[in-house]
Amino acid sequence: IPFCSSICNYCNFNRGLLDHPLKRRYISALTAEIERAGDGSKVDTIYFGGGTPSLLFEEEVEDVLRACQKSFDVSPDVEVTLEMNPETVNRNYVASILDTGVTRVSIGVQSFNDCELERLGREHTAETAVDAFSSARSAGCDNVSLDLMLSLPEQTLQRWARSIEQLVQLSPDHASLYILELYPNAPLGSDMSKKGWSLPKEDDAALMYLEALERTDACGLEQYEISNLARSGKRSRHNLKYWEDGSWLGFGCGAHSTRGGWRWRNLSETESYVDRIERSADVVLERRLLGEQERIGDALFMGLRLVEGLDLVRIRQRYGIDVMERYGEELRKYIDSGVLVESENRLRLTRQGMLVANEVMSTFV
Repeated sequence: IPFCSSICNYCNFNRGLLDHPLKRRYISALTAEIERAGDGSKVDTIYFGGGTPSLLFEEEVEDVLRACQKSFDVSPDVEVTLEMNPETVNRNYVASILDTGVTRVSIGVQSFNDCELERLGREHTAETAVDAFSSARSAGCDNVSLDLMLSLPEQTLQRWARSIEQLVQLSPDHASLYILELYPNAPLGSDMSKKGWSLPKEDDAALMYLEALERTDACGLEQYEISNLARSGKRSRHNLKYWEDGSWLGFGCGAHSTRGGWRWRNLSETESYVDRIERSADVVLERRLLGEQERIGDALFMGLRLVEGLDLVRIRQRYGIDVMERYGEELRKYIDSGVLVESENRLRLTRQGMLVANEVMSTFV
């Protein structure tokens, strides 16, 4: 869902400013694409990502879900997630969204510090974020996820600790803790140069990450992936598909899909996407068959993000390779240094190892 009421200065996602007439055409195009692709295959997760999906009216959400149910074999216990920005959330809206079939909401808080939110170009305040969570709860949502970002411009350990403490007090069912990525084309970089803002030192960012996990451990939010924590039974079923080498179909402009050894992506420009759908033209920009080494590399790279790590037996059964036989010599230095552990047919990162995850994972790419 590519529409936003304003554009955050760090964002690199496929998005544009809200245009109501275009949004109506877009939802019609989106449902048409879903129905065109429908093959009756089993579906157990549906995810509305953005942009800002909570700019959709409840009837628009209902239209999309109806198209999914018409075109695929949707599980009775399907997990349906809708991303929300705090300023778009109120009790009545969440209640109406739950009535359409949404079962899970993910609120993009990013920070509980007003200065940090302002630097990121966010429209909401810390108070708005707290109110949004309370609205979701009072509307009856029993599966609420909150996103926070760390290593923000001018962020201190103390400010980050206060954001984590606020998250703990709210007691969500799921939380995602992301490190800010500075993209070359994002305005935040030039804002930092003009205003003299700097990012926390690498050691401070590591402390933020580790101390946050210690605090969330203590309140029952269990880490299950490098950036994700959940209470029992509340792990994101949808995101686990990426980390567990599953399959997914993406619909809408800029959407990516991976299925049956193939990977493809749709064109990104919203009006072009709508126009092509209306003309019954193909919206796939690129489609390619993944090579065996790329599939293996992706499975290893993504699987190692999980706290439980890689199931070496499953990898051997699926791809016919012994991970330690093929990569053991390169991985040995990480095992010896204590950032990687091999035990009980699993290979997993320690919490310290998660700080250097990209370096370790580069072994497989």
